[in-house]
Amino acid sequence: MSRSMLLRVGRALRGLWWLLDQSRRALVNLLLLALVIVLLRALVLAGGPSLASKTTLVVDPVGTLAEQRAEPGLRDTALQQLQGADGTVVRLRDFVAVLDTAARDDKVTQALLLLDDFAGAGVPTLREAAAALARFRAAGKKVYAWGSGFDQRQYFLAAGADEIWLHPMGQVVFEGFGGWRNYYKDALERIGVRANVVRAGKYKNAAEPFSASAPSAATLEADGALYRSLWASWIDAVQKARKLSAGSVMRYIDGLPQALPAAGGRPAQLALQAGLVDGLKTRDEMRALLAERGARDEARKTFRQVSLGEYLERVEPRRGGDAVGIVVAQGTIGDGRAPPGRIGGLSTAELIREARNDERIKALVLRVNSPGGSAFGSELVRRELELTRAAGKPVVVSMGDVAASGGYWIGMAADEIIADEATVTGSIGVIGMLPTAKGTLDKLDVHTGGVTTTWLRGAYDPRRELDPRFEALVASTIDALYQDFVGLVAVQRKRTPQQIDAVAQGRVWSGRDALGHGLVDRLGSFDDAVHSAAQRARMGQPPRLAWVEVEPARWERWRRRLGIDARTALGIEPPLPVAATALGLAPAPLAGELLRDLDWLGEMAERRQPYAAAAHCLCRAP
Repeated sequence: MSRSMLLRVGRALRGLWWLLDQSRRALVNLLLLALVIVLLRALVLAGGPSLASKTTLVVDPVGTLAEQRAEPGLRDTALQQLQGADGTVVRLRDFVAVLDTAARDDKVTQALLLLDDFAGAGVPTLREAAAALARFRAAGKKVYAWGSGFDQRQYFLAAGADEIWLHPMGQVVFEGFGGWRNYYKDALERIGVRANVVRAGKYKNAAEPFSASAPSAATLEADGALYRSLWASWIDAVQKARKLSAGSVMRYIDGLPQALPAAGGRPAQLALQAGLVDGLKTRDEMRALLAERGARDEARKTFRQVSLGEYLERVEPRRGGDAVGIVVAQGTIGDGRAPPGRIGGLSTAELIREARNDERIKALVLRVNSPGGSAFGSELVRRELELTRAAGKPVVVSMGDVAASGGYWIGMAADEIIADEATVTGSIGVIGMLPTAKGTLDKLDVHTGGVTTTWLRGAYDPRRELDPRFEALVASTIDALYQDFVGLVAVQRKRTPQQIDAVAQGRVWSGRDALGHGLVDRLGSFDDAVHSAAQRARMGQPPRLAWVEVEPARWERWRRRLGIDARTALGIEPPLPVAATALGLAPAPLAGELLRDLDWLGEMAERRQPYAAAAHCLCRAP
């Protein structure tokens, strides 16, 4: 090798070494910086000064209240943005832990509910949060609520306060439950798409938006009964909390056209007259009153306070000893593994198996908040609960906002099923949907052709007409799955298949109605489920809780500790608001609903096992 060549090789190696050395230094520096930030954060939180006396706990949830923080992919994030939501979640267990701990803290003497940024939750979840507020008040501490306005989700929590204050330019808005759904049959046919829906159950309407142009009589019947039951539950809770006479809420709503002009067109004054709020106060007036009733923070020129997030860092969970295991089943059910916020047939079954094999866990509570999904995935979870009972560990299912269809299926093997009176449940039925788009391709003059060795190869290809023999196979499978579903419910509920079939047929029920039809054992809260599980396992009260969950990835743990948004850090945040505005499609519930529905239609078309029908309910907690 020539001297010049050796020199060039040497320079290249030195350059490579320099690049590697700089990369190593940068990586080490980043790790050291992250470590320093974590240590400083820990020192501030753990070693910081204790709370001063007469501190006000500011309960200021941002986003929705849910059982679990989801880890959405980019597609989920896109859908959230088009619905005008940012996906921020406050865990219900954290909300409850803060209030229960603060109730025992002598330094905390009162609480302020600030709900302007609260995006709500289903009534069962709101009821759990309201119960924590009631326990705080039972400890002899006052709760005040202030808002620039209250919608009915925010007001449900505010109603549990000792006093509610509204901004003089604010309003209290109750709209009730229900609404309108998009129906796409005519639009799909116009572009050459057919939904090809096969179902078992008169009321099983999960695919109806794609196969009909309007709601069926059965859908209107079932949805009407459901919403009336849920609305009655909401009204009853609010009127009791505010000590309003029966019928007050509906009189307020029905009388708005006459009452608001009589109040000078001032909604806040009308809410005060109706007894929905106790006073009209600006934010500065609210701060001054809380400083008077609590203590003044001279340095910050406001009342002495600690926020929900700050106080959460001070909450120490119980450790060691026997426990009731908690597995959260939240979201749509799939066959395989799924991140938090979704249910994977395999991954959720593994969590249940982990709890079963843990000697410190003496009983299990499955907390369900799911509209269903894969029938196969649902059965994987149900079977693990069955095995857990067979191993001698009691199993109690606690139903949250929604536990319908597959969300009902997964809990059938429990010793006891406890639902909230406003849980959306039932929907015992099965559907299959095999969308095809041959008409679309024809309109584009795109044609398909080829050779197969059997009729089954390509019998379902979205580019071609659906083979009627294949459709018959799917219908047979769905009928069999429905019979299995009904049979499993009948065995577990100690009824005949005929009795269950009469209340099944894919119909959704409120928790209260489900109790009347024998589909749940009793009405109650998550705490009631924990108490029952501990009692069945002959444990002391209250038991330690062990949350059995998928551990977040190492990067996700660091991200949460440092408060970094992963998509922003990586520069891959989907710029949907900008794009939507440029196209004249500003983020709105309508656009979000459209994309969510079509996204589900696409998922059904992509299913690799069309025999595996869905136990799914297109229902959400109001």
